[in-house]
Amino acid sequence: MTAPQYPTKPRPGDRVAVLSPSSGLPGILPLPYELGLRRLREDFGLDPVEYPTTRKMGSTPQERAADLHAAFADPAIKAVISSIGGDDQITVLPHLDGELLRTHPKPFFGYSDNTNLLVFLDNLGIVGYHGGSVMVEWGRPGAMHPLTAESLRAALFTRGEWELTPAKETGSVNSPWEDPRTFEQEPAMLPADGWTWHNAGRVVEGAGWGGNLEILSWLLMAGRGIRPAAEYEGRVLFLETSEDMPSADEVYWILRSMGERGLLRRFPALLMGRAKNWSFAQPFDAAAGQLYRERQREAVLRALREYAPETMAVFDVDFGHTDPQVIIPFGGRVRVDGVARRVVVTY
Repeated sequence: MTAPQYPTKPRPGDRVAVLSPSSGLPGILPLPYELGLRRLREDFGLDPVEYPTTRKMGSTPQERAADLHAAFADPAIKAVISSIGGDDQITVLPHLDGELLRTHPKPFFGYSDNTNLLVFLDNLGIVGYHGGSVMVEWGRPGAMHPLTAESLRAALFTRGEWELTPAKETGSVNSPWEDPRTFEQEPAMLPADGWTWHNAGRVVEGAGWGGNLEILSWLLMAGRGIRPAAEYEGRVLFLETSEDMPSADEVYWILRSMGERGLLRRFPALLMGRAKNWSFAQPFDAAAGQLYRERQREAVLRALREYAPETMAVFDVDFGHTDPQVIIPFGGRVRVDGVARRVVVTY
């Protein structure tokens, strides 16, 4: 596999593509989307450029691939940012021109279903950025969370090391995006527990790999984009779960399958995201949400004990489907220092 390449970063004033490689939700839920675009312009100084499928629900995989090709090939576009996730980006992958993307690398920001594209770019040797979507992080009601904004600015505009720090507050409860009143105030937050360390006592540094656990399971089932297990030796695994809120058993079963494939033991360190523990389908109260997170942690530890007993793990890191959200460089350097209880990424 080629050495990872950090694409050139944008600067304030540059044009950036805003794409919907998964779902065209901006077309039917314009309030968070328009708010996110405004903050990209006014707060980050960027010039967002939309493409034919950005606001189009039901676009074909070929159409979405064409937008990705156009954005990456355009020398005036300095970064590509997802509008939101979805559930069928895996169907776009066969239509992507890997050589075009390899020869025109751009920083790509996205998570959730965009794990598909991050894995694809990683296989090309291009560092991507797990996190940051226009409708969620930039379009957050009331205001962007300061920790999210700080991480996004660092990942978008700067190079070098950036230390992750545990959030002091966290939120999972959402309000309807159809209702303008949702955007009049910030979401309710609760005090956040700190990180939980497992097998600490050493330092691991490697290129980050992972993303959303459910999407990775689909890639594994489809045999798409997952390389031989030995090629992940020494990398830092990072995983998180979505608003679908898979049960602890489901999380264990996915990790067990990764273990049976020989994958888990290749990663000497794991960062586990603070789990999303509320959805409209499962509106847990604070106690039930805490129990959900505890059971998920127990499921992950069970899989590690069985398949990767030496792996160091850090739980409740604030990335993925969580608020606030920090950005993890996919393919970029991640240092997990169990001695000092520090996590440092390289943007």
